[in-house]
Parts: sequence; C-alpha cells; structure tokens
Amino acid sequence: MKSYQMLIKKKKTEKNQKMNDNQGILLVNKSKNFSSFTLVKILRKITKIRKIGHAGTLDPFATGLMIMLLGKEYTKKSSFYINHDKEYLCKLHLGFTTKSFDSEEELTFFSDKIPTAEELQRVLEKFQGTVEQIPPMYSAKKVNGQRLYSLARQDITIDRKPIQVTINTELLSYVYPYVELKISCSKGTYIRAIANDIGYLLGTGAYLIELKRTKSGIFNLKDAIDQSCLTEEVNLQSYLIR
Repeated sequence: MKSYQMLIKKKKTEKNQKMNDNQGILLVNKSKNFSSFTLVKILRKITKIRKIGHAGTLDPFATGLMIMLLGKEYTKKSSFYINHDKEYLCKLHLGFTTKSFDSEEELTFFSDKIPTAEELQRVLEKFQGTVEQIPPMYSAKKVNGQRLYSLARQDITIDRKPIQVTINTELLSYVYPYVELKISCSKGTYIRAIANDIGYLLGTGAYLIELKRTKSGIFNLKDAIDQSCLTEEVNLQSYLIR
C-alpha cells in the first residue's frame, strides 16, 4: 500500500512539474478558419494547464499573431498585453460590400467603378493619425450586455457611439480590384471597418478578404510557433517567454 501511495505521489509531482515547466507566454501563428478559443483547447490538452488565456482575439478567418498566456501567473496580466498597439497586413476587394465588412457574409452591393491610384492615395490620407470609428455590428463589442454580432445575426442594427483610434495606413499594392495595406493601430481598432470606410469613400464599396496580425506591442509574428506544430509531441520550452 505504501509503495502504491508513493507511486501516485510521484506521478502527481511529475504532472505538477510539467505544468510548471509549460507556464509562460507563448506566441502562436493562428491558422485560418479556427477560433481563438480553439488554441486554448489545444494548449490545455498539450500542457495539462487549465488556466490559459490570450491577449486579444482574432476572427476565425484571420491569421497571425496570438499572444497565449499559460498559467495563472500570466493570465492575470492579460490586461497589460491587450492594451498594446497592433500591426496588420490586410487585403481588400473593391467593387463589393458585405454586411460583415469581410468575406464571411454574402455580397450586398456592386460597383464597376475603377478608382485610380491617385484617388486611392487621397482616400488613404484620411486614415492617418487619430480618427473616429464606429464599431461594426459584426463585432464582439458589448452594448447593453449584448454582443453586437448576436444582434447582427438577427438582422438587428442599433446605434453605436464612435470611438477614437490611432492608425497609420500604408499602401503596399494596388492592382484592381485588390488593395494590400499595412495598418498600425491602437487597441480596439476594427480593420474590417477601415476596409468598408475606404470602399465607401472611393464610391466602389470594399470588403476585407485577408487579415494577418504581424505585431502586438514588442511581440512579433516571426517569433511565433505555427498552430499546425501544436501537437502532443511538441516541446514548448524553446518557445515560452517568461
């Protein structure tokens, strides 16, 4: 009986040691068509740690940098990491709009206008510095205790107060109907809303077809582990930041 109890105690000690070894900050390159919570479930299975969070979600259709926080010591600091500035690479499709301002919903508008490069540059000048932005209905923002996307899926639209955000928008490429941008922005900026507003000002309509987060504060996508590598066999030690 004593030997059995010692064996159980040893296994518990080994399990606790593995959990302690796997605590820290983990940068992950999220794959397309996965929710942010999917990463939480995957990491819980790998690390055996229940207390896992992240410093800001990404929409399922988006890819790129997720800051995963493993263990209580790190999840309690999530508010610090969430407030960091972000950087995104994004691709817009001109000539159409959607209700969600991205590729997740059906097309609702069509225009055959083809803006010139000069027209596009003039519009992009309006997306520099501190600007006001109205949160889109298809967003996780809460109003009166309800997520806006829950209302949007019921075809309900409500008034939203504009918020101030700081952005820097750089044109990387324009080959009609595609526009590629790099956007640096403050916390709480909705890139899909920028895409929709650009289309509105151009008179063509536009929606977001690709979105990748490349930076968040001091953290960079190039230092992240790909989601596809998160298996039971992975050794996270070389990726953890403490």
